Amino acid sequence: MKRDFLIKGVLVITMLSVSCKHRLDLKIADNRPRFKEDWESLATIEREPEWFQDAKFGIYFHWGVYSVPAYDNEWYPRWMYVSGRKDWGGTVFDHHEKTYGPLSKFNYHDFIPMFTAEHFNAVEWADLFKKSGAKFAGLVAQHHDGFAMWNSNVNPWNAKTMGPKKDILGELYTELKKNDLKTIATFHHERLLQRYATDTAKWAKKTPDPGWDSHFPYHPDYVTSTVDPKLRLLYGNIPEAEFYDYWLNQINEVVDNYAPDIIWFDSWLDIIPENYRQKMVAHHFNTAVSRSQKPIVAYKQEDLPANVGMLDIEQGGKKELSPDYWMTDITISYGSWCYTNGQTYKTPELVIRNMIDVWSKKGIVLLNISPKADGTIPQEQRDVLLAIGDWIEKHKEAVYETRPYSIYGYGKAKIDDGEFGGQSATIQYSESDIRFLASKDKKSLYIFTLGLPNAHAQLAFKNIQATSIKKVSVLGSGTDLKFSWTNNILTLTTPEASQMDKLATVFKIEFE
Repeated sequence: MKRDFLIKGVLVITMLSVSCKHRLDLKIADNRPRFKEDWESLATIEREPEWFQDAKFGIYFHWGVYSVPAYDNEWYPRWMYVSGRKDWGGTVFDHHEKTYGPLSKFNYHDFIPMFTAEHFNAVEWADLFKKSGAKFAGLVAQHHDGFAMWNSNVNPWNAKTMGPKKDILGELYTELKKNDLKTIATFHHERLLQRYATDTAKWAKKTPDPGWDSHFPYHPDYVTSTVDPKLRLLYGNIPEAEFYDYWLNQINEVVDNYAPDIIWFDSWLDIIPENYRQKMVAHHFNTAVSRSQKPIVAYKQEDLPANVGMLDIEQGGKKELSPDYWMTDITISYGSWCYTNGQTYKTPELVIRNMIDVWSKKGIVLLNISPKADGTIPQEQRDVLLAIGDWIEKHKEAVYETRPYSIYGYGKAKIDDGEFGGQSATIQYSESDIRFLASKDKKSLYIFTLGLPNAHAQLAFKNIQATSIKKVSVLGSGTDLKFSWTNNILTLTTPEASQMDKLATVFKIEFE
């Protein structure tokens, strides 16, 4: 069920100013709840707002204290407390002791003063994201490690109080909003709670695979067992009832003070009690709607009801055209989601072609980048982003404000399974792989070849359903093409290679 809650009589907000702390000073004229804290009520939200359907592409980033060691992956704060491990993250413990000393002298919180972010420039970052073609952007507001990237009165371990001593989220949101980009905040801290203090078999030192549902492995010899009133908040050693309020209050603080359009949750949201999840979603929806926003809450697996939230598939996509909109979060690198030394990156053609496949199946792409601890975005990442932006700018009428066609397409690429469901995000497509999108008014069809077709070749596209076709051209160059159309098969003659695009060529079909 969907309905438009911006009905006559709903008072809208006025954005008065941005404070020196970069919190949005928003006045809400009517904050009476429209949504109750139950799934039936929450399912009445406009779950697929038009702005989201139009957007196609967003950018966020994994950046935090874990970016300081720049080693292995963003789960460094977990694996630095696990010895004897042979699997993923198994080299971190030894690397940490060799590089920084034993855990008795150097712990995760000792990295915080080294997270300086001196080169972070919200104006420049927002401009880069806009040039990349993104229509929404944001950041990992809090990862599994318990460090908040905003000016928090709830969490003392935050980027304004220590480390960068900047309100990273607030500064960035201010500039994104100036550039007319929607905003996203992602939360991963549901794993922070220490759930294994009494389960000795799951303690660090006793197993190379300590309790999986807590990020920091527990052991009485480690700081992860601390009961220090402040330090325990970072390491999650908190009574369960207190933790759930702590978890919720931080999300509500971001919603209240920064007005994200999307709040997004990593896996493990399902281990948060249902009533807390309902409170969280209701607060986001009620607060956003009172500000005249069209809010979204995104989730993974089955952590929220499908008629309430937006499904996200990590590092993958659907294999068929979906009846509902969905998201995928993918990373620009081949390894860690955060910056690590020696990191390698996907090519623009790989990213763009897989993005087109997602769009053709009713998906939206959230692309992750990996800044360094000092606040620089590596040039290799910038080059990929700007190449994506150049391609989108050239073909933007086939990207934004388009909708899936009756079929997503067809082709010869080998479709590998994704690790988290669906298909992989690194399929190797070629010009023989075809995808479709249509204009919202249905007057134009866009045919994507995921590569550069041969010049002066005869190409035949099936499933072209129309009463008549008046024109076929190459989008970007505007070159008109010779064509014929019989039995729903369109045959066209390609132009010179210079008039097409090696990343992905788009043919525009205009109907009578």
